[in-house]
Amino acid sequence: MIISIKALLRGPRHFDFEFDSDLWGDRDANDQILGLEGPLNVQMTISKEESNFVVEGRLSGGIRLRCDRCLDLYSHELRPEFRLFLSSSPQDPDQREIELCEEDMAVRFITGDEIDIDDIVIEQIYLSLPIKFLCGEGCNGLCPICGTNLNRGKCGCPEKNGHPAFLKLKELDMD
Repeated sequence: MIISIKALLRGPRHFDFEFDSDLWGDRDANDQILGLEGPLNVQMTISKEESNFVVEGRLSGGIRLRCDRCLDLYSHELRPEFRLFLSSSPQDPDQREIELCEEDMAVRFITGDEIDIDDIVIEQIYLSLPIKFLCGEGCNGLCPICGTNLNRGKCGCPEKNGHPAFLKLKELDMD
């Protein structure tokens, strides 16, 4: 979805979008993010403040993830609110490097006279995800020996106590 900057110069504009699962596409076949769970609703307001554009918005919908412990698929609800600043790229071609101050870190640079909403939405999805993907706080994960999902039941492997790095010491003959 592309928005022309010229349309934003007349005053704040409010947008309501609904993205389907095609937004995610095939980003990475090995990624733990498997795509959107149904439609993703996006509400945003874009306004001009001095030389920047301010984007304030909210996402609502679900996303399919793979659990880090048990590898099962689960749905995660998205409800983030966000605020970001868009600014035109510096136009000085002789200046190869510029020093960014702390305020510049909250600014996203745009080129041309269009804003790509898809990139902003995908970025906000990534920023709203948890650091560790868990299907539940009590997820037991996989058995390190046979790989059985311990959420579904116990496996027949003998329990080995202690840190795995020191298990070989139990096999030493101390006589």
